[in-house]
Amino acid sequence: MTGRISSFQSLGTLDGPGVRFVAFLQGCDLACGCCHNPETRGLTGGQEFTPAELLERVKRFKEYFGDTGGLTLSGGEPLLQPEFVAEVFALCKNEGINTCLDTAGVPLTESVRAALEVTDRVLLDIKYTNDEDYIKYAGCSISRPLEFLEYLKEREIPVTLRQVIIPTLNDSRENVLRLAAIRDEHKNVDKIELLPFKKLCATKYEALGIKFPFGHLPTPTAETMAELSALL
Repeated sequence: MTGRISSFQSLGTLDGPGVRFVAFLQGCDLACGCCHNPETRGLTGGQEFTPAELLERVKRFKEYFGDTGGLTLSGGEPLLQPEFVAEVFALCKNEGINTCLDTAGVPLTESVRAALEVTDRVLLDIKYTNDEDYIKYAGCSISRPLEFLEYLKEREIPVTLRQVIIPTLNDSRENVLRLAAIRDEHKNVDKIELLPFKKLCATKYEALGIKFPFGHLPTPTAETMAELSALL
């Protein structure tokens, strides 16, 4: 078995608890206007690795993980390669390495369920809190991540909800309060992270020769982020 990986981050501190090795898997089936990793969209890009080869890379940094750090699989959408995720995480569990999955939620197949069985924490991206915006700006219904979250609740898998705050689209008090309501309905959600929309990825779009859909939108101010975070 092999998986396709776009890139690595050796010592990440923003992709789950503690210090983490982050692998960005290739492939995504959404079309988010704020996507920071457009190079991961195609299913055929990246480089192939076996689970054992990835584990060897992760183990080089194990001494930095401490009690809470470990491996995060991100993307793209890592659960488009669920068998690979399951095998990598199973190997990590055997080595005592914490496993974290950064996902936007996918339909629940048997392969996805198997991957979640060896997942210690999920970072679940809830992009918007209404169906209209989800369909228009992400390419799927809000029911997809919410059904995924319900399953995580049933399995009692710890979840961090994440949302990129995009001015004019979801930077309102009402949106954040709806996100808080989703948290309150799921006892396994123990944290919400609001992330400011940034445009550093614009150079990636230029290099790929494609338009950055949200390139015309501003980044949120520090004051806006503080006000919205205070609502939580």
